[in-house]
Amino acid sequence: MSGIDEVTRSLVRSAAAIAGAAETKLRAVFEEVVDRVERSEMDEVILQSYLFAGFPRALNAARIWRSVSGQQAPAEDRDAELGSSATWVERGEETCRIVYGESYELLRENIRELHPALDSWMITDGYGKVLSRPQLALRTRELCIVAACAASGQQRQLHSHLHGALNSGATAEEVREALDALDDLVDGENLTRYRGLLTHVLARRHPPVKTETSNVR
Repeated sequence: MSGIDEVTRSLVRSAAAIAGAAETKLRAVFEEVVDRVERSEMDEVILQSYLFAGFPRALNAARIWRSVSGQQAPAEDRDAELGSSATWVERGEETCRIVYGESYELLRENIRELHPALDSWMITDGYGKVLSRPQLALRTRELCIVAACAASGQQRQLHSHLHGALNSGATAEEVREALDALDDLVDGENLTRYRGLLTHVLARRHPPVKTETSNVR
């Protein structure tokens, strides 16, 4: 199977740099990819980074991207208006179900046990307001989340979003190549461990077929 295309690879590398790199390295990555990506798609990668890297890194990324690309922000964004909150909930539940598949109900239960506000914000803000925006395909979003979690050392969330990328339509080869694209952005030892985690995830999703052995001696 074919792996990720150059545009997706550029977005994946950008997501990782936003989440884990110093500003000088982030600028270098942006300069590397600036002619390969659509403005609207890079904007989405930067916007969703606040969920996985925090507002400070998202704001710094937006500032550096505007400088490198010379592109101004859109004048308005109706999808971000508070009047869309009911739609965010509906879309958030739908998107979260896709990402978590059979684990969706267990996820909601586990997050509510941590705090009901976290469950509400996860659906409304995370999956509804941000990850359901139509400007970037969910498959690409999830590959970028994989990269962000790997770059920031969030292995528990990485495990979930390796499944999420596959549930959202990415192939195993695309997820492998997303990790391979981070060889200068993630420590080698950690990257080896994350590749092993992907192997474990794939094995759990597609266990080997058991064959009956003969009792004839």
